[in-house]
Amino acid sequence: MLAANNLFSKAEMPEGAPAPSSIVIDPLIDGMTGIQSNTTRAMERRMVELVKTNYPRFKVEPFTTATVAKSPVVLVGTFTPISLSGKPDGARDAFRVCLALLDLKSGKIVSKGFARATPDGIEHAPVAYFNDSPVWTTDPAIQAYIKSCQGTKAGDPISQAYADRVLAAAFLSDAINAYNDRRYVEALELYRTVLKTPGGDQLRTFNGLYLAATKLNRKADAADAFGKVVDFGLANNRLAVKFLFKPGSTQLYSDPKSGTPYAMWLKTIADKSSSGKTCLEIVGHSSPTGPEPINLRLSGLRAEYVKDRIQAAAPSMSKRMIANGMGSKEPLVGTGRDNASDALDRRVEFKTINNCS
Repeated sequence: MLAANNLFSKAEMPEGAPAPSSIVIDPLIDGMTGIQSNTTRAMERRMVELVKTNYPRFKVEPFTTATVAKSPVVLVGTFTPISLSGKPDGARDAFRVCLALLDLKSGKIVSKGFARATPDGIEHAPVAYFNDSPVWTTDPAIQAYIKSCQGTKAGDPISQAYADRVLAAAFLSDAINAYNDRRYVEALELYRTVLKTPGGDQLRTFNGLYLAATKLNRKADAADAFGKVVDFGLANNRLAVKFLFKPGSTQLYSDPKSGTPYAMWLKTIADKSSSGKTCLEIVGHSSPTGPEPINLRLSGLRAEYVKDRIQAAAPSMSKRMIANGMGSKEPLVGTGRDNASDALDRRVEFKTINNCS
C-alpha cells in the first residue's frame, strides 16, 4: 500500500474543499491492456479500508452516476507489468503501480502515488467480463484514463478526454459489475444505456452488449453487437481477436460448454472488411514461452489459417490481405504465464492497410 499512502498523505485539496472530501474509485486497470483483474479489484478494496482507518479527511463513496454528478475527487490507477531490466523486449518481471486523485470541481490532479511490486502471489487474471471479452483494440476512452495517471504530476489539469467520459464510465462500472455477478438482463440494459450516454461509444460498451446478449442466448442481438465491435476496431485501425487455438496447432479450440461462435466472428470480420473495401494485415502472436523460431512459425501459420477463413467467406478479400507471424515480439502482457492473464499475447490482429487498392 506504499503507493496509496503516498497518494493520500500528499493530497493537497483546494481551499474550501469539504471535510471529509468525497472520493470515488474509477476501477483500476492494467496500464497496457485496460483490463480489470482480481489484483486490481483487491487493491481497490484495500484502499477503501485504508481510507476508513487512516485518512478521515476523505470518505469513499460508490462510483455511480449520482456521485459523479456531484463532481467528487476521482481515484484512478494503473497496475502495469514491466521489465526491471528496462529493455522493451525484456521479461515482464515486476509491476508498476500508479495512482492519481482527480478533483472534478477544480479540474486539477491533486495528488499522485507510485510503487513497484514483485509478481509473487499476484493474481492478475481478468475478472469475468474482461476474461470473456472477445476483442481488444486501442480505445480512446481507456487511453484517456491511462494518461490521466501515467505521465502526469500533481497540479496538472485533468485530461478533457477523460472528464468528458467519466459519466459513461460510471454506467460502465455498474454494467461490468452486473455481468461479473451473472445478472445478464440487467447488464444488457445498462450497456444499452451507456451507448446512449455521451462518451459511451467505447469498446467496453460494444463488448458488453455482445457478451450479455450471448449469455441470454439472443443470437441475433449478439451478432449485431459483434458487428459493432468489429466496426469500432477497424475504425481504430486495429482489431485484436482472442482466437483460442489447440496447443501447437492451427486448429481452433471450441469449449463444448460455451461453444465460441468462431464462424460468426470470422464471417462478420469478412463481411465488414469486404463491404468497406478494407485491406488487412493479419498478424499472429504468441506468448514469450518456448523457442522463438517455433513461436514465429506457429503464429504465422495461425495468421494464414485465419486469412484463408476470411477469404472463404469473402472471396473479394483475396488480394486485399497479407498474413504475418510476430511470435512473441509484441506482447501486450508479457508475463509468460500462458493462462487467462496473458491471453491477449496469443491474439490474432487485423490491422488496416492505408492507401491500398
